[in-house]
Amino acid sequence: MVRSLEEFGIDRLAVEDRLELIGLIWDSVAAEQVPTPIPDWHRQELDRRIAAADADPHAGIPWDVVRARLLGAS
Repeated sequence: MVRSLEEFGIDRLAVEDRLELIGLIWDSVAAEQVPTPIPDWHRQELDRRIAAADADPHAGIPWDVVRARLLGAS
C-alpha cells in the first residue's frame, strides 16, 4: 500500500520541518541496524570501477586538489 505525503500531513510542514523529519527517519532506520543485501549489479559496478582504477592509477584527481577547486582556492 502506497501512502501519500498528504495522508501523513507532511505536505503541510514547513521545508525546515520536512528536512528535520528526513533526518529523524534516517536516524531511526540506521539505528535498526538491519543488514541490507547489496544487489549483484552494485557489486559488479564496484568491481568494474576498482579494475579501472587499478588499470590507470593516475587517472584520478587527489581529493585535496578537488576540494581546493571546489572551494575556489586553486
